[in-house]
Amino acid sequence: MSEMNRRRALQLLAALGTTGFVAGCASDTDAQPTVNRGPVKIGLITPKAGGFKSIGDDITNGFQLFLDLHDKRLGGHPVELLTADEGDTAKTGKAAVDGLLKQGVLALTGVVNSAVMVGIRDTVEQAKVPLIGSNASPSSLQSVFYIWRTSYVLDEAGRALGRYLRDQLPSNGRVAIIMPENVGSPDVVRGFRQEFGATDPRISDPVTYTSANPNPGKTTFASDISRALAKEPTAVFCFFAGAAAVEFIKQLREKFSGPVYAPGFLTEGNVLENLKENALGIQTALNYSADLNNTSNRVFASAYRKKYQVTPTTYAMASYDAAQVLDQAIQLTGGSPSPQQVNLALGKIGQIDSPRGIWQFNQPRTPQQKWYLREVQRDGQVMSNVLINELATLG
Repeated sequence: MSEMNRRRALQLLAALGTTGFVAGCASDTDAQPTVNRGPVKIGLITPKAGGFKSIGDDITNGFQLFLDLHDKRLGGHPVELLTADEGDTAKTGKAAVDGLLKQGVLALTGVVNSAVMVGIRDTVEQAKVPLIGSNASPSSLQSVFYIWRTSYVLDEAGRALGRYLRDQLPSNGRVAIIMPENVGSPDVVRGFRQEFGATDPRISDPVTYTSANPNPGKTTFASDISRALAKEPTAVFCFFAGAAAVEFIKQLREKFSGPVYAPGFLTEGNVLENLKENALGIQTALNYSADLNNTSNRVFASAYRKKYQVTPTTYAMASYDAAQVLDQAIQLTGGSPSPQQVNLALGKIGQIDSPRGIWQFNQPRTPQQKWYLREVQRDGQVMSNVLINELATLG
C-alpha cells in the first residue's frame, strides 16, 4: 500500500471506528509504484428512472464507496466515472454502451436488467472492452470473453432454495410458483426444479406467469395470484424485485398468509420499507447479508451506513466488488492499461476478499460463492433480512 493510501486508510479507520481496514485495502500488487499513472475512464450503466432505479442507485453507491475509500483511484490511476442511463430495454441499453464507448472508457460496469445485459452482449464483445456486470446475469449469457459478473447467475438462487425447500416442505405440502414473464424467470424456475426434483408432486405445474412490468399497478397481479392460489398451495415460490416486488407481495398478502420463498431480491433494499408487516417471515436465498461477520463486511457495511444512512444491499456489494476487481486488474497491467490488457488481467486476480466472503471467478466468468438463507424479522421499528444459515456454495 502506498504511503498516501496508508494515511488515508488510517484516517478512515479513525472516522469509522473499525479495524482491519488497512488489511482489507492491501493487495499483492500494492507494492508496485503508482506515481505518474494517468487518469482512466470507467463507464457505469444503470437505470435513472422507473421500477429498477433504486437498484441502480445502490449499484452507483457501491462503486462510488470503493472509490471514496481508495482516493478515487483504481490500480493507482485517478478515475473519471462516466454514467449512462440503461433505460428499460435492450435498445436503450445499447445506446448507453455506445455513448460510453465513444468517450474512450477503459472498462464498463453496472447493468440492472437481464434483457439489457443480453441485448448489449454483442456490442461489448465486438468493442473488446471489459464489462463487469454487477447485477443481471442470465444463464443464457454463455461463451463470452469480455463480460464478467460479480453478482450471480439467476438459476443459482433457484437451486439454493430448491435444495432447502425439498427437505423443509412436508410430504403433503404444495408449492405454487409465480414468476414475471421475463428473461430471468426461466433460469430461476429451472434451478429450483433441478434441486427440488422436477417430478416431485409437491411442485404445482405449470408455472403461473405474470406481467413483467417494472412499475405495476395496484391490481396488476390480482388475477394471476388468484389463478395460482386456486391450486391451494401451502407455500409460494416467486421472483420479483424493486417496485414490482412491493406490489406483488401486497397483492399476494390480501389472499395468502402462508410461507413465501424467493431469491433475495424480493426483500432487498427499500422494498422492506414499503412492505413493512407484509414482509414478515418471508425467507429468501441470496449471496450476501449485511450482517455477515467478516472483516471485509464490517468495513464495507460500516462505511456504507455512514455515508448513505441505509443498510447495504447485494446490489451495492456486487458493485463494490466490481470496483475491487477492476482495481486489482488495472494494477496488474502496469502504467498504461488498455481494455484488452485489463480483460486478460481479470482472469489472473484469484480470490476476492469480499463483504460476502471469499469468492473467485469460475470459467464462465461468474462468481463461485456461498449462498445464504435469510428471513425477514422485526428489528426494533424496522424490518430486517436476518441471516439464518448458509445454504450452499454454487458457481
